[in-house]
Amino acid sequence: MSGFATMEEAKEGLAEVGYLADEPAALVAFLAGRLGKPVLVEGPAGVGKTELAKAVAATTGATLVRLQCYEGIDEARALYEWDYRKQLLRLQVDEADWESARGDIFSEEFLLARPLLEAIRRSEPTVLLVDETDKADVEVEGLLLEVLSDFQVTIPELGTIVAVRRPFVVLTSNASRELSEALKRRCLFLHLDYPAADREREIVLARVPEIGGQLAEQIVRTVRALRAMELKKAPSIAETIDWARTLLALGLDTLDATAVRRTLGVVLKHASDTARASAELKLN
Repeated sequence: MSGFATMEEAKEGLAEVGYLADEPAALVAFLAGRLGKPVLVEGPAGVGKTELAKAVAATTGATLVRLQCYEGIDEARALYEWDYRKQLLRLQVDEADWESARGDIFSEEFLLARPLLEAIRRSEPTVLLVDETDKADVEVEGLLLEVLSDFQVTIPELGTIVAVRRPFVVLTSNASRELSEALKRRCLFLHLDYPAADREREIVLARVPEIGGQLAEQIVRTVRALRAMELKKAPSIAETIDWARTLLALGLDTLDATAVRRTLGVVLKHASDTARASAELKLN
């Protein structure tokens, strides 16, 4: 996937689909396509890491293939596995010629491609999103190293499958654990944090243009106050946008204490966070 012709094209293209990228994000999006290197995007939850991959796919007309990482994910879920039920049925049907059937069951017909293999095999423009990479075990990280080094996968029964067209790869991490230096070396690095107030206001107005500048300013100011508190989960940018849409749906044109108290559950998802915010913002 060739990606963007220039950094400016990347910035403008992403903005057209509602992702307001700053210069570092636009530069990395451009260079990833130009250099054919994966991007490792690190930062706290809710700052737009996953949305960057989605925006690149939307802007370039590519298909998004997503590998959601979690504790315990293994090669079978990330790369490929065999359809054992179908293989067993074939063996039962061809039990008279078992040796021939045994060879047939390890063929394309019985292969279940998971996200990594699916992205490698696609000939159309593809964005591969490896989401929350830091939640996967080190074994899966090792698998990623192998796949992203040469963009090929070796299946013992079928041989080596080489990418016809390299996908645009985005790996995200919430930095819950340190990723290996070997993986980092293979990637361009981008750190995303919560945006400055002016940029977050721009994002709100871009995604919810009906909200109006004054109310958008109040929302962003209140969200930033919440993030400054010691909460279990600080409000994400997505939750800022959700708050704007909520106020719009309720027909509210100002974010006073009553409105905050009524709608605080849109941005805070823990009872202890709500109690702390209510006390510090004097909502009771």
